[in-house]
Amino acid sequence: MNEQSSMTFLDTLKIFPQYFLPHHFLSAIMHKLTRCEQQAFKNLIIQQVAKRYNVDMKDAVEPDLTAYSSFNHFFTRALKPEARPICPETNSIACPVDGTISQIGDIKDGQILQAKGHEYSLKTLLGNDDSYEKFINGKFATIYLSPKDYHRIHAPIDGSLEKMIHIPGRLFSVNEVTATHVPGLFARNERVASLFQTNAGPVAVILVGAIFVSSMETVWEGTITPPAGFKIRTWNYQEDDSKITLKKGNELGRFNMGSTVILLFPENSINWNEALTATNTVNMGQHIGNIV
Repeated sequence: MNEQSSMTFLDTLKIFPQYFLPHHFLSAIMHKLTRCEQQAFKNLIIQQVAKRYNVDMKDAVEPDLTAYSSFNHFFTRALKPEARPICPETNSIACPVDGTISQIGDIKDGQILQAKGHEYSLKTLLGNDDSYEKFINGKFATIYLSPKDYHRIHAPIDGSLEKMIHIPGRLFSVNEVTATHVPGLFARNERVASLFQTNAGPVAVILVGAIFVSSMETVWEGTITPPAGFKIRTWNYQEDDSKITLKKGNELGRFNMGSTVILLFPENSINWNEALTATNTVNMGQHIGNIV
């Protein structure tokens, strides 16, 4: 059995109230506030967040903080194409986001490492969809996006979209403390899984929600959350008239406020870059692995 990290009193204060908070109600309020276009309000919030998190605007297409129509417009800002070059090698895998690696490695018997002492179910992560079987004993990477990061998600590899699954859930905050002490965090929170067919076989790109993540969206369906209900929803794209293909580095979706992306690859399909470990900072387009 893995040794679990002890929870400090401060950790308890941070986590325990989250079990009782009205996650979706608070996120709905955030959804409205982040889209407010009242000039004085949106400028104040943008400037305070940029200062608090030391947001680097030099790579943004629009570096002027006051030019954004709302906080969400600023938060999902576009970057100059040259700011994030995509690793060019044919067999290379590009990092889909800017962020910090939370965990990276092997899926072992259908279990994914969340943090020291915590694993969670691959099957539950994918909402009990049969597609989970494709990733048993495969590879995974979990990447956390902080408020300062670029919040658009890009394709890590060329692929054809086959299915998208929206799995409703809670919206616990996602950070080192909750990952260490909230069991099954990523399979507990609301998430959107996109499944592609690629040269490496099936690949899943999973957007995991968190508290104050007011919505998640994809380029092909627009806003997926907030949900219309609380049942799992599935979209299929395997018919010729609904085929959606993305090239490595193409925009896939975005977080309206930040959270986490999880990548899944099948067994014997790829190797991760051995230099990458938990806590490493990564940029979108960076080489993170190779197709075998």
